[in-house]
Amino acid sequence: MIPTTNDSSFQVSTDRTRLDIPMIYRFLSEQSTWAVGISRTVVERSIENSLCFGGFLDGRQIAFARVVTDYATVAHLEDVFVVPEYRGRGYAKQLIRIVIEHPSLQRLRRFTLNTGDAHSLFARFGFAPAQRPDSLMERYYPNIYLS
Repeated sequence: MIPTTNDSSFQVSTDRTRLDIPMIYRFLSEQSTWAVGISRTVVERSIENSLCFGGFLDGRQIAFARVVTDYATVAHLEDVFVVPEYRGRGYAKQLIRIVIEHPSLQRLRRFTLNTGDAHSLFARFGFAPAQRPDSLMERYYPNIYLS
């Protein structure tokens, strides 16, 4: 368990066995803006192959983030959320701080993320628009889970 600095009752853990997979799946498949329709199998596989962070309040998971990384040079932050009824209380900031301070994610050459609406939140932690956007390429299938 990794204690946070703001709200001592909010704790973050990287222990996958504590994750509320049904809740994570429901949120991603039904409420997220980026993974609506995702299958539970894909969610489970993504969790198995990532460094995951569960945010817990009084033992109940209310937040989640995962990092896809090689632990040496690069990392990509994915699936960051706080369930709606707990938003606006600083839990996302606490979660992100713990993610970027995790010992296994230090001295990386590149740490990226995609966001459609939380630029100012992530900017607080040093994330900025790509320095060389002309070098960024992607294969993007935004509706892949809906087919």
